[in-house]
Amino acid sequence: MFRRKFSKVRNKRPKNHLSLSRLKHHYSALKGKKITSEKKRSKLIESLRSIGEIVVWGDQNDPEICDYFLENKILPFLLQLMLQIGGNPAELQFIQTFNIMYNNIKNEKFLYYLLSNVNSIIVHRYDFNNEDIMGHYITFLKTLSLKLSSETIYLFYSERTNAFPLYTEAIKYYNHSDSMVRTSVRTIIQKVYSVENPNMLQIVREITDGPYFSDLSSNSNSNML
Repeated sequence: MFRRKFSKVRNKRPKNHLSLSRLKHHYSALKGKKITSEKKRSKLIESLRSIGEIVVWGDQNDPEICDYFLENKILPFLLQLMLQIGGNPAELQFIQTFNIMYNNIKNEKFLYYLLSNVNSIIVHRYDFNNEDIMGHYITFLKTLSLKLSSETIYLFYSERTNAFPLYTEAIKYYNHSDSMVRTSVRTIIQKVYSVENPNMLQIVREITDGPYFSDLSSNSNSNML
């Protein structure tokens, strides 16, 4: 009897880990649950990892997955969850999940939706004392910079408030001790300057510290020697 009951419960779980039913399963597992133990935190991390993989797969193979993600406002839910949970392992997985989605989504409408919410992810206060979080965060910003264009710039930059988190957060680390971080910051800045938006570029020049351009010039001259 026990085996029959166990079999019935087990068979209720979605078989395909890349499916709409599996996305619903993970969303239900996260929604309304309090993370009070390491075991629950581990399940949270696994659900976050799976959600990213499912959404990217659905973008190419099952439109209903992205529709469900949009209709249930799962991205704002994840942002709110990130604020509530915190902690190094969870923060790291949040960044990795966001990065895999923003890096791999091809559907233009869905990508624009993701980008419309991106500034909240950028300005979140992460624990940058953790080198892994720092590294993955800068990689995420670099991923976002590759999405910059004259069509998408308004999703990153507000002419009304002159807020441009992608740029202002990235440039904080132009002189970071890690060469990978410095290189990524330069890539981000170069991508920003490649976008043809006079108002944005004027603000960028105004808010950029003088030492950055001096250091950049010095480094460029050194590389030429």
